[in-house]
Amino acid sequence: MVFKTKGTCSSQISFDIVDGKLHNVIFTGGCNGNLKGIGALVEGQDAKDVAARLEGIRCGFKSTSCPDQLSQAIKQALN
Repeated sequence: MVFKTKGTCSSQISFDIVDGKLHNVIFTGGCNGNLKGIGALVEGQDAKDVAARLEGIRCGFKSTSCPDQLSQAIKQALN
């Protein structure tokens, strides 16, 4: 899955969902170290659980964030 982000410093997120588990999460752009950390933390986790945990997180004054965009991407991929 490749998801084009909106309202964040990262421009896209790519990932795989295999048997309901999240794998290979890669953000393009954004805060490199933090986003690699998010990818490592969610590796192998249940996609629905990750989406629920990350939904609604905001970055400063923005109405979304890279984690929130990952949540939106996961929900889109699962539908």
